Amino acid sequence: MIVNLLVANRGEIARRVFRTCRDLGIGTVAVFADPDAGAPHVAEADLAVRLPGAAPSDTYLDPALLIEAARAGGADAVHPGYGFLSENAGFAGAVIDAGLTWIGPPPAAIEAMGSKTAAKKLMAAAGVPVLAEIRPETVTAQDLPLLVKASAGGGGRGMRVVRSLEEVDEAVASARREAESAFGDPTVFCEPLLEGARHIEVQVLADRHGTVWALGERECSIQRRHQKIIEEAPSPAVDAALRARLYDAATAAARAIGYEGAGTVEFLLAGDAPVGGEEPAGFFFLEVNTRLQVEHPVTECVYGVDLVRLQIEIAEGAALPPRPPEPHGHAIEVRLYAEDPANDWRPAAGALRTFEVPGVDARFRVPDGHGLRLDSGVESGSEVGVHYDPMLAKVIAWAPSRAAAARRLTAALRGTRLHGVTTNRDLLVRILTEECFLAGAADTGYLDRHLHAGPGGRAQGADDCMITAGSGAGLARPLAGEPAVRLSALAAALADAAGARASAKVLGRLPSGWRNVPSQPQRKVYEGPGGPVEVAYRLTRDGLRAEVAPDARLVHAGPDEVVLDVSGVRRRFAVRVFGADVNVDSGLGAVALRALPRFPDPNAHAAPGSLLAPMPGTVVGVRTEEGAVVTVGQALVVLEAMKMEHRVAAPVDGVVAELRVAEGQQVEAGAVLAVITTGDAADAEGGKNR
Repeated sequence: MIVNLLVANRGEIARRVFRTCRDLGIGTVAVFADPDAGAPHVAEADLAVRLPGAAPSDTYLDPALLIEAARAGGADAVHPGYGFLSENAGFAGAVIDAGLTWIGPPPAAIEAMGSKTAAKKLMAAAGVPVLAEIRPETVTAQDLPLLVKASAGGGGRGMRVVRSLEEVDEAVASARREAESAFGDPTVFCEPLLEGARHIEVQVLADRHGTVWALGERECSIQRRHQKIIEEAPSPAVDAALRARLYDAATAAARAIGYEGAGTVEFLLAGDAPVGGEEPAGFFFLEVNTRLQVEHPVTECVYGVDLVRLQIEIAEGAALPPRPPEPHGHAIEVRLYAEDPANDWRPAAGALRTFEVPGVDARFRVPDGHGLRLDSGVESGSEVGVHYDPMLAKVIAWAPSRAAAARRLTAALRGTRLHGVTTNRDLLVRILTEECFLAGAADTGYLDRHLHAGPGGRAQGADDCMITAGSGAGLARPLAGEPAVRLSALAAALADAAGARASAKVLGRLPSGWRNVPSQPQRKVYEGPGGPVEVAYRLTRDGLRAEVAPDARLVHAGPDEVVLDVSGVRRRFAVRVFGADVNVDSGLGAVALRALPRFPDPNAHAAPGSLLAPMPGTVVGVRTEEGAVVTVGQALVVLEAMKMEHRVAAPVDGVVAELRVAEGQQVEAGAVLAVITTGDAADAEGGKNR
């Protein structure tokens, strides 16, 4: 029996495992790198052991350091979570050799699936359908389009889509760098890219006594950068006949490698497969994730199980019942990320000042009956760093039907208050209310077609998922449009004035900006999502007069809340101020503003043509040189941050006058990477395109 368990991980999954351990009466040991010293998972464990350093390679990816931490914390078992070393056979073997209980499959099973190329051969021998493998050095035009994939890992890292032969070398090199950074193995391979395919996975659970469960399938087709952002169970694309075939393939895969514990067998459902049709749909093996999946909560809700508890009990030698429980209802999970979907998914770092999700029925467990579940690695005040994945939390709705789950989840996300960092919340709301998603017709190319497309645009893909006017096209745009931004700015200005009155030591009851003879209105300028917003208003005997919202009437103004009557509709605006940053939440959407000073510092802005680092990171590629002629949008520098590569492009046409960075250099957000002078680039002597 396990007495004390160390989670060799961080954030949300560490908190999730700790919750089950508390239910079972098992002691908990956390580990933390220096940036995580104040993280919630550290505070919630019975004991916490420091891993000196910040980089994952020096901390969470160091097997010897983690085993030493287990001994220091008195742990007799190790749960790897997901990511980091969770699918590292060497680490699993080292844990067992140290006399500790490994909460996961046998090292041999992990080893068998550790190389995707070897795994595909093994699955083919077991009768599981697989896609052909293509070696990068043998790619021809007939092989296109194709997908470059890391052999040693998943989660979208080390994956690149290639549509022309000219892209192959760069895609392979970039994928190898990312794979080396994320998994310590730069090996990559290629396989055909299935356009319009759906990503379907089967949860398996196996004990050491020969019982293997197929515990339902999950739909994970909505992805960005080959990483899932919305998952659900069951899949709207799977009927009873297809489900039986998927279960047979998944259990055959588990038995072929002598699997134990919780795992996931992932498949691609061919794009031309009928949805609920008479003919069986074609599917192909992707990989076996020899660990718990990020999206495990949707399976837990639908089947009423605790997968972490079952993992622990299987590791202790318990036997599963002969058959799994029956499913009930539908569950949908969204992943909240600190990132900007409209700006190439650029991750965001900084203080998460407010994180409040309304109506949560359960945290890290299945709600009693149907309801809303929250699994988060952060709380209000948490710091979002640059060293790790930018996922903040998972919000899960479980309801009697798919439509009801989508509605409940949409309402929760709309009401969520997220202040301090840019997130993908608005994108998730738009997807959950978009007709293609609601019809259950989204495939893995869904976001590529819908993210930036304008209304009425056309794109190739499934006929029932075309971009058409009113279809939710342009999903990256924020929920709050220009009128909402103007009203939110007005509410921010009125709240600011109310706060000033409340703190005034003399004549605090006088209206803000009171004059015996009124002349100029009160003015406040904010930087909004689309640029500066100037608010000019007067509070007269006849009420509010505001240029930005002529139809608005003031009902109430306080430092934290403003109520406006707009054309007969009363609206409430919650206002929170963090220095110059102002966050306004209302039924119109969330708006982030920044109060601009009345007299700005003339030296505060970078010179025109400066190429700035969008985030802290490491320079892993420099694709230009001083004197080179460049065009706007051309990638000049590649940064690695939050375990992903990010291209920094030229802001203007011109010539590279200064290049201030080199490969391997660490840079801070806002650092000048290069300076580009504008003018007639063709006249630049010695300039050349790179």
